[in-house]
Order: sequence, then C-alpha cells, then structure tokens
Amino acid sequence: MATKLLIEAIHDTLIDEMRKDERVILMGEDVGVRGGVFRVSADMIEEFGDMRVIDTPLAESAIIGAAIGASLNGLLPIAEIQFFDFIHSAMNQILNEAAKIRYRSNGDFHCPIVIRTPYGGGVHGALYHSQSIEAIFTREPGLKVVAPIFPADAAGLLRSAIHDGDPVLFLEHKKGYRAIRDEVPENGHIVPIGKARVVKSGSDATIISYGMMLHESLAAARALEEKGGGSVEVIDLRSLRPLDTETILESVMKTGKVLIVHEANRFGGVGAEVSALISEEAFAWLDAPVMRIGGAEVPAMPYTKPLEAAYLPNQQTIGAALEKLAAF
Repeated sequence: MATKLLIEAIHDTLIDEMRKDERVILMGEDVGVRGGVFRVSADMIEEFGDMRVIDTPLAESAIIGAAIGASLNGLLPIAEIQFFDFIHSAMNQILNEAAKIRYRSNGDFHCPIVIRTPYGGGVHGALYHSQSIEAIFTREPGLKVVAPIFPADAAGLLRSAIHDGDPVLFLEHKKGYRAIRDEVPENGHIVPIGKARVVKSGSDATIISYGMMLHESLAAARALEEKGGGSVEVIDLRSLRPLDTETILESVMKTGKVLIVHEANRFGGVGAEVSALISEEAFAWLDAPVMRIGGAEVPAMPYTKPLEAAYLPNQQTIGAALEKLAAF
C-alpha cells in the first residue's frame, strides 16, 4: 500500500501499464513535452518517447479518430481530451464510431480505447472549463463511462479500462486531483467496471452519488448522524454506465429512502436514470419519494466564487434534503 493523491494514482498507473505493454500509447493536447495541463503525464515522454506519448494538434475529433484507427490496428490508445468541455467536436467519433464498431462489425472488430478527461467545477474554470456533461454519454450503448473519485478506485478502474476491449470514457474530477488522498494497493490492483462501492453503511436512508459530490454527501450524512437524525448509507457509483443495479437496489430495499446527488444539472442527469431504476424495481420498498439534487439549471457554471458556490450542491444543501427525507 502507498498513500497517493488522485492525480498521482492516475499518473503512476499510466506509467505502470505503459511499462508492461508496449501497445499502450498516450495521445492528446500537451500530454508530451508539457506533461499535460494538470501534469498528469509529467515526465512520461522522457521515458517512453514521442512515438508513445504523442502531442497532438488542438483538434479533438482528430485525437479520437486517430485513437480509433490505432486501436483497430492492435494498439491500446489512451486519448486525453484536455477538458471535458472540449469534447463536443469529437462526439461523432465517440458516439457514432467508437461505440458502434463491435456491433456494426458483428463482433469482428472492437475498439479498445480509453478517453481520459478532467471534468467538474469548483476551480473557477467558468463556462468552458467546468462542465459535467456525462449524461450525454451514458445513454449510448457500446460506451462505458466511469468516474472514480478515490485514488485506489482510479488506479483500479484505469487498469480495467485500458484492457477492456471496448471504448471507456474515464472521467477525472479536476478539483479532486490534489484534494483527495487515499491508500492505493500495488501490484496491478484492479477494480471492475460496473461495480459501485458502499463507502459508508447505514440503515435509515441511502445517498447515491459520485465525483466530488460523494465527499459532500459523506459530510452531510455524518453531520445528520451526529445530530441524531438517523443512519445514512452512502454509495459511490464509480461506474455510470453500466450501473451496478444490484448494489443500488439492495441498499434501497434496506433503507427505504433515497437521495441522489450529482454535480451535473438535475434535469436529464444520471440521477434521473437511477431514480427510474429504483421506481421500477424497488417501488414497494420505498417509504418516501426518491429525491434528487443536481447543479443549478443554468447553461454553465459561473466564474465568480459566490455564483460558483451557489451553483454547486454542498454539505448544507444535501443535509437539508436529508432532513426533509427523514421527515417522511
């Protein structure tokens, strides 16, 4: 075991997998000489050279298109999109090509690419450096989407993603890079895609979350318990597509009350799908309506500190929702 920041866990896992398998390559804007805008790939070009750590043009569609081509020719590309907000110009390559290659070829071809990208707010990135648009991608069969927030989970899920055989969108919360520290197992630690994690056990209500909102949810759950408001279970989805329906439903059937929390806009978010799942499969076990909290319904996150804080859910707003839920 070694204690690592989230960014260190990702950096070290990338290096480890590139050392083990020459087919693994990294490509993206500024990933080489600069080492990435957040320094995730620092010092990699010195070890692996510019044929495996490839600085690309500022063209997201070209990055993903080249990664798809490389994967079809036997490589295991890891394509970095510098900010999640910039991914829109590669939507056709991701959703119309990568996600459909196995299906359209009747299984003759597959597309083992990992698309890494930092997402989320809380860093004063404003409109084009703060978006959480993961729900757009979770609706696409053929594409897996993961969003680890603990370093150990990030390391284990990244290994799973690299060797998955199909495209995986790997979301890295930029605020969490240097804010979250955890013990990370060594020697090829693996976390399976599609498996949630019960971070905190409880019996009276369930919070389902991911990303930085997972930590706000944990704080709210513990604060409620300190006030004698009940025992709260907290689940980190980790994998947004596929969802771990078994863990979700098992918790709901135990507690009977559910609050879903994410940073993305509430309308049409991942929480809507989770809520629908619970309503369809566990309605008889519910003691209260399923509640959801999401980012404010505005086009994008504001820049100024007060407005950014107003946009994001936090321990207080989650705690207020928990108290309302407990009152049913």
